[in-house]
Amino acid sequence: MLRVSSSPHIRDNSSTQRIMLDVVLALIPMVIASVFIFGWRALLIYAVSVASSVLFEALSRIIMKREQTISDLSAVVTGLLLAAGLPAGYPIWMVVVGAFIAIVFVKQLFGGLGSNFANPAVTARIILAVSFATETSSFSVLPQYAQEASLAGASQYDLVTSATPLGMSAAELPSYLDLFLGRHAGSIGEVCILALLIGAAYLLIRGVIDLWIPLIYIGTTVALVALTGGDPLFHLLSGALVLAAFFMMTDYVTSPTTVAGKVIFAIGGAALTFLLRMYSNMPEGVSYSVLLMNILTPHIDRWTAHKTIGGNYGKKSRQNS
Repeated sequence: MLRVSSSPHIRDNSSTQRIMLDVVLALIPMVIASVFIFGWRALLIYAVSVASSVLFEALSRIIMKREQTISDLSAVVTGLLLAAGLPAGYPIWMVVVGAFIAIVFVKQLFGGLGSNFANPAVTARIILAVSFATETSSFSVLPQYAQEASLAGASQYDLVTSATPLGMSAAELPSYLDLFLGRHAGSIGEVCILALLIGAAYLLIRGVIDLWIPLIYIGTTVALVALTGGDPLFHLLSGALVLAAFFMMTDYVTSPTTVAGKVIFAIGGAALTFLLRMYSNMPEGVSYSVLLMNILTPHIDRWTAHKTIGGNYGKKSRQNS
């Protein structure tokens, strides 16, 4: 007997909550590494960001008289990713402002999860950077990992202000091993590449993400850097490139659905990251690249949409008759 039903025809046990839980678990190595590199202040920023995100989502759903969605854990993911892009010494009240922007303005006012036009954490991070430029660009790290650690009396401070690798001169740069392990100043969740790769491997094993976007995005970025005489390994290990590749550009809502669309999306993001890093007055360009490609995602989906099987049959039949 032939059964006819509407799509989807392939189903599994995945749910939004299950997927978001996997992302939260994948981000735990990043959180642990942040605490070792930046101390208790990093844990405080994560806690405040997550708590504020969940609270603002709950309140906004109540005010808008919509079904409560905090149990899907998407607000927790947003809080973790927002905190990951902030310095260890960031004022706590600014973290709360960032969570409010991400959840209320970027997510809920557009209809909630699945309707937001851009990644909430990335967009909030950019707004914070524009609104509070000094605080957002003031990076610090535990004294033993800072360039200034050798200065007299540096060890008496909890955190020491230092430039990020992308803002250092060639003579000051950390070793590749220090870059890989995150032993330098920067945003608390971006610096430890090892922790991020552990989380990315978990997501790949669980089937939450695939390799199309991360590999093309990272590969194209480092290839463009190499072609222009830059150090591709340095750019791979510095800034938010790896964090964005596996945890932001793979966002289901704000990335294309077709393989061709993912390729275009990743190449476009890589080109923008390369141009902003190498030729703009900002050392890092990942957040702006992700946001701009998010905005283009509906158009990329339309350009690369698969043709419906038999979609032209009726038109051809009328022409033949």
